Amino acid sequence: MPSEPTSGEIVFASLEACLEAPITRYFDAELRSDPDVLAQLLADKRNPNTRRAYEKDVSDFFLKMTSTTPNRDSVLEFLHLQREQAVHVVLKYKALLIKGGLREATINRRLAAIKSLASMGRKLGVCNYSLEDVSGEKVRAYRDTRGVDYQAVASVASVFDRETKLGKRNYAIFMLLWSNALRRGEISALNVGDFDFYLRRLRILGKGQGTNDDFIELSAESGRAIAEWLIARGDMNDDSPMFTALDFHHEGHRLTGDGIYKIVRACFKKAGIKKTMSPHRVRHSAITTILDETDGNVRKARSVSRHADVRTLMIYDDNRRKDQWQVSEMLAGLLNKEL
Repeated sequence: MPSEPTSGEIVFASLEACLEAPITRYFDAELRSDPDVLAQLLADKRNPNTRRAYEKDVSDFFLKMTSTTPNRDSVLEFLHLQREQAVHVVLKYKALLIKGGLREATINRRLAAIKSLASMGRKLGVCNYSLEDVSGEKVRAYRDTRGVDYQAVASVASVFDRETKLGKRNYAIFMLLWSNALRRGEISALNVGDFDFYLRRLRILGKGQGTNDDFIELSAESGRAIAEWLIARGDMNDDSPMFTALDFHHEGHRLTGDGIYKIVRACFKKAGIKKTMSPHRVRHSAITTILDETDGNVRKARSVSRHADVRTLMIYDDNRRKDQWQVSEMLAGLLNKEL
């Protein structure tokens, strides 16, 4: 009569069975189903703002070219086209965008979303073409980086009624835009727990930084402005959004980038500034002022702007110094000497 297997023999037999089992035993369901390429593309983007932008741009493509919102089947149908057919469809889409009067940067962003969709399709094995033959529009970046001077910005600081919750909130946002040259998306994403009052610093999720913490130091005035707003607001925890809407319909909800844009535009208009301002133009103004006040010290400007490429700051510096205007004046002056 055969003896009963020992517990060790049973474990060994189980391990052998696992090692000999085909891989599809565990992943068969995943391998048999067609991939949801768009869902995978969006899941691959860490920043929620980036995900929303990609989803919006891909949806625009499918709405314009198929009159329906994208789904798993329509995306796969697009990705299964022959290369020539896909390029033709995307070029036709690009022509529609140009005809619609969209700016070059917007067109390029939407084309980039479609290219990324095709790239993800190739990674998942459901697409055999690239859309690199579809060229983007030539963009002249940072055409106007000068914004307004600090005297104009100073006049805006006085328009906030800092005895009210609305004035306290808007002033704190204004100070972060000006003294720290933050982007509106960075301000919108702030939570209460990102603010350290005692060390007077702020933790931000910078552009393209994933989950890496980036701490910036605050001026005494900015720290005080944030603290006054948070005290006036009350009822919060570390995970609460730092800046919230105050209107009846959205009170308590995170203030969006669009909301910050409207605040900036309104306060500069109230101060009598003729130039239409935006959060990014306040950032431009701050960076240009740093260069003006430090005699073009790009290193100091970069410490505040956090630009990855120092060449971007050189564009600010060139625009600030008005080299082209000065050279044109010099050439015209040489002619006057001969007349």
